[in-house]
Amino acid sequence: MTTLELTLNLPDELAQRAKSAGLLTPDAIEAMLREQLKKQAGEQLRALWARMPREELTPEIEQEIIEEVRTVRAELRQRNVG
Repeated sequence: MTTLELTLNLPDELAQRAKSAGLLTPDAIEAMLREQLKKQAGEQLRALWARMPREELTPEIEQEIIEEVRTVRAELRQRNVG
């Protein structure tokens, strides 16, 4: 487990609304970070897919995409465990 101490400068209204909504707790911040990591992994996969020409999607390229997905999922699992 890693302990981080952060200083955030937020507009007063945003800070109060986030606090009232329970978003500034360690559990809420952890959940938001995990969700953002999943979102970024999905965006990276979509970007990779978009770069692949449809007519050239060979079995080798398809395997590369599958391996990339597995790599990202393994990294996410490792982060969740760590």
